[in-house]
Amino acid sequence: MPTTDAQQNTPGHLPSLDTLVNLPRLVTAFYALHPDAAIPAQRVSFGTSGHRGSAFHTAFNEDHILAITQAICDYRHTQCTTGPLFLAQDTHALSEPAFTAALEVLAANHIAVMIDQDLGYTPTPALSHAILTYNAANPGRPQADGIVITPSHNPPEDGGFKYNPPNGGPADTTATKWIENRANVLISEKLNGVKRIPFAQALAAGSTHRHDFITAYVADLANVIDFDALKGTTLKLAVDPLGGAGVHYWPRIAELYKLPLEILNPYVDPTFRFMTLDWDSRIRMDCSSPYAMASMIANKSKFDVAWGCDTDHDRHGIVTSTTGLLNPNHYLAVCIQYLFTHRPEWSDKVGIGKTLVSSSIIDRVAKGLGRNMLEVPVGFKWFVDGLIDGSLGFVGEESAGATFLRRNGSVWTTDKDGLIPGLLAAEMTAVTGKDPGLLYADLTAKYGAPVYQRIDAAATKEEKAKLAKLSPSQVTAKTLAGEPITAILTEAPGNHAAIGGLKVTTENGWFAARPSGTEDVYKIYAESFNGRDHLKQIQSEAKALVASAIA
Repeated sequence: MPTTDAQQNTPGHLPSLDTLVNLPRLVTAFYALHPDAAIPAQRVSFGTSGHRGSAFHTAFNEDHILAITQAICDYRHTQCTTGPLFLAQDTHALSEPAFTAALEVLAANHIAVMIDQDLGYTPTPALSHAILTYNAANPGRPQADGIVITPSHNPPEDGGFKYNPPNGGPADTTATKWIENRANVLISEKLNGVKRIPFAQALAAGSTHRHDFITAYVADLANVIDFDALKGTTLKLAVDPLGGAGVHYWPRIAELYKLPLEILNPYVDPTFRFMTLDWDSRIRMDCSSPYAMASMIANKSKFDVAWGCDTDHDRHGIVTSTTGLLNPNHYLAVCIQYLFTHRPEWSDKVGIGKTLVSSSIIDRVAKGLGRNMLEVPVGFKWFVDGLIDGSLGFVGEESAGATFLRRNGSVWTTDKDGLIPGLLAAEMTAVTGKDPGLLYADLTAKYGAPVYQRIDAAATKEEKAKLAKLSPSQVTAKTLAGEPITAILTEAPGNHAAIGGLKVTTENGWFAARPSGTEDVYKIYAESFNGRDHLKQIQSEAKALVASAIA
């Protein structure tokens, strides 16, 4: 999609070259700047998906990585986790130096480390798959865990670092808080207590092993996707890895399963200059954003089904010739309807998992299928147990993260997998004769068409703290946008875990309010089955209701 000079640096269009991140300066900042643990913005802080930040802001620097990795080594000791640690990295510029620093610490601590055989890139789901596969093959023996170095879809100047325990999923709050606290102590003590050896020595250490992540993952895909349905297909399929960690996986998948899959961008460029700019004119590899996916949307007519994945390939974005980019919530509903009617080996008791800010059309589809629904707070960690024991067949969140069971009903991954939803879009189109956009239209004809939006509202730190600790009794309203309130929630109904905010529901709408962890705002997620005007009314009353409750 050509971009004119006037359009450069605007949402949905390409950036000008002079605005790209200065990679030498970024990597220099990684080594040259040293965090002060007394400054909150420079401390290690694990959010829902690990520690993230930019080296330019002294939020993701070598000291952080050395301290976090040593803290993980210390945490493993407390948990008696003595199996191998799988180490993965994505294509962000800071991932490579962070990988180097992490391996230096892991090797110095005599931990058996499994790294990609070609020192290549590894998607988050391939790491989860590797942990689970190893542990299933070695029952009763020391269990494996992993580290994935990625800031997900964040801008090119960011880095990220995430720990996955032996269950293969994101670490729970107890683990991340322990690691976070220990890492900040190490930083405050000038890294005294961090063990480290030179990289060349670490790479050659007897404890460092090469692992073929790609073959292990790709060869196993037939156990989760029905590739027989795609044999001889005339569908035109395409994938854009968005310069991410799955870039070398897609050719192998196409070759092994003989798919007519065109790979739109087979290259890696840490500036990500090929990305059209997101809503705020920043580069962001968000495959659920119509701005970031503008080039794929513009070419939708060339393919029956196409999809993109974010940088660590744990999220998906589906584009069809009939609909363009599907809203993530819409595609989750389509996946559920298809999987629970096309996986005959799954038990009748297998349920569905969703986060409480995902669309209510999922609830309606689940009810129509006669399946149990587990509604949990934001965070994929809440789904891990249900995936492991097979009680959850499909789990998803509003930000386009999902995974599902193998065809035989056993666990596939316990972290988000962006590759299999894309492949499932091809499978369902071949099987049903309708692409996911048309399948969603069928669902709305049966269950109604929701309108969904997330907005931000200003809030002080004190107000955000109050919002996070609200009790239902503090909300006195009886109606919302003209309908009786059916539930006021500060705990998720699926597991009674605190949601860190508030959710209010009616028969045809709802809103949820949660404080931002990084900005002086709170986020309002809202949805209506009665149209856009009703949605705006919900949003307006939600602001007033929250303001009154936290006054």
